[in-house]
Amino acid sequence: MRELDLAGRRLLVRADLNVPLRDGRVADDQRIRASLPTVRAALRAPSAVVLVSHLGRPREGVRDARLSLRPVAERLSQLLGDEVPLHDGAPGDARAATGRAVLCENIRFQRGECSDDDSLARTLAALCDVFVMDAFGCAHRAHASTHGVARHAAGACAGLLMSREIENLGKFFAAAGGPAVAVVGGAKVSGKLPVLESLARRVDTLIVGGGIANTFLAARGFDVGRSLHDKDLVPEARALCERLDEHGCKLLLPCDAVCADELSDTAPVRVKNLDAVGGGDRILDIGPASAARIEQVIAGAARVLWNGPLGAFEHEPFAAGTRRLAGAVARSAAWSLAGGGDTLAAIARFGVGGGISFVSTGGGAFLEFIGGRALPAIEILRQRKENRPPEKMQ
Repeated sequence: MRELDLAGRRLLVRADLNVPLRDGRVADDQRIRASLPTVRAALRAPSAVVLVSHLGRPREGVRDARLSLRPVAERLSQLLGDEVPLHDGAPGDARAATGRAVLCENIRFQRGECSDDDSLARTLAALCDVFVMDAFGCAHRAHASTHGVARHAAGACAGLLMSREIENLGKFFAAAGGPAVAVVGGAKVSGKLPVLESLARRVDTLIVGGGIANTFLAARGFDVGRSLHDKDLVPEARALCERLDEHGCKLLLPCDAVCADELSDTAPVRVKNLDAVGGGDRILDIGPASAARIEQVIAGAARVLWNGPLGAFEHEPFAAGTRRLAGAVARSAAWSLAGGGDTLAAIARFGVGGGISFVSTGGGAFLEFIGGRALPAIEILRQRKENRPPEKMQ
């Protein structure tokens, strides 16, 4: 976007304004704020700006008043200090005056969005002289508003947020010198094994926590009791453990755990060494000895990547592990990168955002990028820039 003269041009900006709503109002405006630099730059050009975003997961082609972007338009208007009206008609009828912006209603209300329908993509492309892809959090989706439109628009480029995401995520892997540490947590190992494999090739230490760690502990022969884990993926986890030495990567698993019989804010907890866990135990957080080991590793790192909590941090009895991890990353002198929906929630809860070098807005896109996968919305922009024939995703 910085490389183009946008004065007097019609811009279609695909933003990621998929924010939580509560009682008809925006409950967390982080993603809206992240989009502001691109919108402001477009308005200063000045350009005529049509904004497109999704919100939630409505049934495609069906309008759901609960997932209207009207509260987002209202909050965006407040942040910009200028009215951003909501266009709730057909997307092809959206118009904005030069120096002004309009927000289209939830694009997932349109049939064909998620299937990258060519007709919808062409309708969106006809709205603009330049398509600006600024929704990194949706870059792993080949949808009409993220991928198809870029095939047909007269011009296409990355927005400021998109550019910062690509630059900073690439920076973690491109930097040399000093130990690199990746911390991956979260509830389920499904979908993350390829990411862990990819990270193991590029970091010195891989720290695994949360429900993911339980699957690896089971693979190492530990009894994890009633803890969340994926029995079907235990063989794959075991195989990955065996390949880590080939990659020259050390795997750090919990050595103790916070257990309870239930997941609640008042649950009595038991701290146990891993070899003492079994029977009716549910592992819901890492224990203090595990947290201390993680703090020590992070303190000696040159680069740190963090994705996912180490326990059920939404409940105070099981928040200590993630709290200590967040504090360790924020205090570290390392260049740090964090991303993922639950990670962002933990950063906000523990107030450590100021200590992290870069916080990504992506969830699934963040994981796929760090896992080394090509993201459709990024690849189509590269094809356009290199003047290669755009390819339609299968």
